[in-house]
Amino acid sequence: MINLNGNIVENEQATITVYNRGIAYGDSVFETIRVISGKIMFWEDHYFRLMASMRIMRMEIPENFSPEFLEEQILNLIKENLLENSPVRIKFTVFRKQGGYYQPETLDIDYFILAEELKDPFYLLNSDAYEIELFKDHYIMSGLLSTIKSNNRAVNVLGSIYAKENQYNNCLLLNENKAIVEALNGNIFLVKDNKVKTPPLTDGALNGITRKQVISIIKKMMDLEIEEASISPFELQKADELFITNVIVGIQPVTKYRKKEFGAEVAKELLSKLNVKARLA
Repeated sequence: MINLNGNIVENEQATITVYNRGIAYGDSVFETIRVISGKIMFWEDHYFRLMASMRIMRMEIPENFSPEFLEEQILNLIKENLLENSPVRIKFTVFRKQGGYYQPETLDIDYFILAEELKDPFYLLNSDAYEIELFKDHYIMSGLLSTIKSNNRAVNVLGSIYAKENQYNNCLLLNENKAIVEALNGNIFLVKDNKVKTPPLTDGALNGITRKQVISIIKKMMDLEIEEASISPFELQKADELFITNVIVGIQPVTKYRKKEFGAEVAKELLSKLNVKARLA
């Protein structure tokens, strides 16, 4: 079952026009959300990021788009799919209504919500080999637009194909200044001694929900220091650890980049604290 503009419909009945602006122009934003036993993890952060993304895209926010209304829409869809006692992955997509070319005829929006069952309720540390490489064919442009989750993800798609063809688990993306921005599917963190470093949003990094939570956790730890600063590719092989964050996997340690192999002690400690925070959120 799918929620299409507030109506619960069967998958086969959930259709959109070929003139959909999300398809035609990438005129769309989305949120990927994790729900555990009917509780939306970090819902306030997701809600405000969605509202901020819609404002950046100059979309008209409907009057009924309150946190309570959207939460109800998500939880009702989970109930209709009989997933109330399961961990669930939600994709909430907003797109501008049909009409116009580059210049839209209206700023009003439509939306749909998808629900998919996940395997594990909380985050587990993946200790399998996880090798990464740089993707240098195309760049993420620094600036505000790169920080939002729009459905214009061509660089991520091409980078994912490159990773699969070359048997890497993931790739790191660069901006036009050749600074590391993020991984294909999440934010990147670098650990060196007692300092944890992650690219700033001004470099084009996604304004990730888990990124925000990890930064908050580190700020409260006496033995670690967090720094939001540009990362050069030359820093990677000098790091003690690298890890990737997103709302579905939590924290994914990187085990290898080129000839350098990494540990995961800090990632393991942070993942434990992230799970505690998720339970209390």
